[in-house]
Amino acid sequence: MIVSYTHEDGTVEEVSTDNLSAVESAAVESATDLEWDDVERALKSQRPGAMRAVLWVFRKRAQPQLRFSAFDVPAWKRRLKARLEREEILDLVETLRKDASTETDAGFDEMLGYMRALAHDPADVDWAVAETGPKALAPVTVVADLPSEESAAAS
Repeated sequence: MIVSYTHEDGTVEEVSTDNLSAVESAAVESATDLEWDDVERALKSQRPGAMRAVLWVFRKRAQPQLRFSAFDVPAWKRRLKARLEREEILDLVETLRKDASTETDAGFDEMLGYMRALAHDPADVDWAVAETGPKALAPVTVVADLPSEESAAAS
């Protein structure tokens, strides 16, 4: 997940949970009192505590003494967002495709729409659909019959 924070001057700070160390991930778990799977669900749900904790851990790299209880994100509703990254989208689309019945009903398109809304780059959803879709069969090449030894000797 990418957590972004828009500063007052309009600059956007983006951090990826893929770049967290194990110790930093544990710090996020501790700060939120959630297991990592629940942290990821909380990020997908735009829960402020989870987004704040991820941003806090990255800020601690430059300010090691920064305490979570002292770290606030003013106007979080309009400045803080969590978005899906390309590989996460690919994993989700692959999971959806495993249930063959999902692809033929409106639920598949609905889920793709939900992913587009949560994607850091909505075009990644279309990329993932193309990547996981049925692959075109390679054209069959017919090899001409090779002359047998008898026909080669006769010539």
